[in-house]
Amino acid sequence: MIVSLYARVSTTKQAEKELSIPDQLRQMKEWCKVRKFSVAVEYIEPGASATDDRRPVFQQMIAEACAVPPPYEAIIVHSLSRFFRDSIEFGLYERQLKKAGVQLISITQQTSDDPAGEMARRIFSLFDEYQSKENAKHTLRAMKENARQGFFNGSTPPYGFRKVEVAAPGNKGKKKRIEPDPAEAATVNRIFRLYLDGHQGEALGVKGIAAHLNERGLTMRGKRWRKTIIHEMLSNRLYLGEYTFNKTEAKTRRLKPESEWITVTVEPAIDPHTFAQVQQRLNDRSPANVPPRVVNSPTLLTGLVRCGTCGAGMTIATGKGGRYRYYKCSGRINDLAKGSNCTNSNIPMEKLDSLVLQAVASRIFTPERVEVMMRELQKNLKHSSADHDELLKKLKRELDTLGDQTDRLYEAVEKGLIPIDGTLQERVNKHKARRQEILTEMAGLRRQKELPLAQLGKKQVNAFCAALKEKLQDRGSNFGKEYLRLLVDEIRVDKKEVRLSGSYRSLAGALRMPTKSGQLPRVPSFVPVWLPVADSNHGQGG
Repeated sequence: MIVSLYARVSTTKQAEKELSIPDQLRQMKEWCKVRKFSVAVEYIEPGASATDDRRPVFQQMIAEACAVPPPYEAIIVHSLSRFFRDSIEFGLYERQLKKAGVQLISITQQTSDDPAGEMARRIFSLFDEYQSKENAKHTLRAMKENARQGFFNGSTPPYGFRKVEVAAPGNKGKKKRIEPDPAEAATVNRIFRLYLDGHQGEALGVKGIAAHLNERGLTMRGKRWRKTIIHEMLSNRLYLGEYTFNKTEAKTRRLKPESEWITVTVEPAIDPHTFAQVQQRLNDRSPANVPPRVVNSPTLLTGLVRCGTCGAGMTIATGKGGRYRYYKCSGRINDLAKGSNCTNSNIPMEKLDSLVLQAVASRIFTPERVEVMMRELQKNLKHSSADHDELLKKLKRELDTLGDQTDRLYEAVEKGLIPIDGTLQERVNKHKARRQEILTEMAGLRRQKELPLAQLGKKQVNAFCAALKEKLQDRGSNFGKEYLRLLVDEIRVDKKEVRLSGSYRSLAGALRMPTKSGQLPRVPSFVPVWLPVADSNHGQGG
């Protein structure tokens, strides 16, 4: 009889140490030699689970065995568990082989071809599946405890980190932790900065960052960057120092209940302020909050311009076969069949774009008007100063209380009053997470107190206004569009009147950024309102 051999181990660690495959092959060859079987081919599958059929060597073997005519008469395995550990899948693949005229033979679990033998094979398969699930349950339990103690489970660390071996007290051998890898962490920081600052005056989204890195030959461990990878990286709290284990199902990748997650504190690769800025920007650009057309559209005022008569958004309409483009009230379009009450007229797109850019660059954000806006902001901040101070004191008291609670926990551990277990680790992680939230909130309040014009010199205001004017007048630069979206909150158009509203604090945040050689480095985060009264700023005819 001409046969093939199939040998498999479940983990790459077993395969690397050659603990099982050589022994399986040796026993199967001796068994075939005694029976004078000829071995045509050997299939070796290192590091693959038998609970599913996602095994390349296994699939190759099945495809070749089912060829017409089949190249061999039987597949020899050490035990039926080497072939499959799922009873249903086992039966399906065994039936497929039988139809092709190929037997499946185990050298340690031999059965006859009669109904009793078939039943015995099913029982063996059921026991293999049960044993596999029990092993998986105990393995996961051990891995969860390993994570609670701060160790890393897995062979390949996430990008930006590397494995380090550490001595494990009370255990033989060593365990693994992860820490930032200097080279990869530098790339991670670059990705975060590119998302916030753009490149050479051009704002970059996740797709643009992937293209930017690929064009420069920078890879992710030899693979090209993709926008999905960039987005996952920007939103992953691992880079803030929070590694989450047991978050998803291993096979289906479905999210598990949050109560089953285990958070391990690691050294962060990104500073908290940068991470918080990126999360705010991701949220601001999320399709759930801002339509993709507003972010990606080349149209300058998409998402900003609204009808001054009925309040509906204004959308792009075309005429003369697309030769002319207008901003048109969407309320009039949607209610055309019902008879809209809106009497606002269409506005030529090029005319309104030019009018807004000219007003913003030459009439609104002039050094004189900017100084007036900053003085107004100072007044507003003085009124809210007492509330800010009180909130800062409250947060400081909570921070001190949290520190005392953490110290008492550590003292109790040192005195042997509390065991070092998963419950303790969870409490410590909660304290650390809350401490980080408080520090971030306090930093935000302090930044608000640092906004007044007293810290902004006249030279800096003049440089900013000149650089902003240049950017806004550069119609080919998406960077200018983003600054317009930052500083202008809404544009109301009512026949011959155009009114703009925006943010004092966004303006102050932009002013505080260093302006060198007439260049604006990046678009800061949006904070709402620089038009406190209806008639403080006018457009056409104002």
